[in-house]
Amino acid sequence: EVITFSEADYEGVHLPHDDPVVVTLLVELFTMKRILIDSGSSADILYKHAFDQLRIPADQLKPIKTPLVGFTGETIHPMGSINLSVVAGTAPCQTQVEMT
Repeated sequence: EVITFSEADYEGVHLPHDDPVVVTLLVELFTMKRILIDSGSSADILYKHAFDQLRIPADQLKPIKTPLVGFTGETIHPMGSINLSVVAGTAPCQTQVEMT
């Protein structure tokens, strides 16, 4: 389902803007708040602290060999990848997708 914004959503926003979009999503039946939507990113990143709070065993992570390189050039080696169910929105306007 397409996510759209109305004129009411722009109340108090000075255009053009580069404000971050931060949302709340349901991930594996847990409510996760302050999720930053970065349209320029090519990776969906879940930090270890958040992963630990989902109480998913680490052995469910699939090994990944590709390092992530940040804006300042630092290299981070991910623990792995995992597919998680994500629900956005509230009924009747919601969608559920599986994200890696």
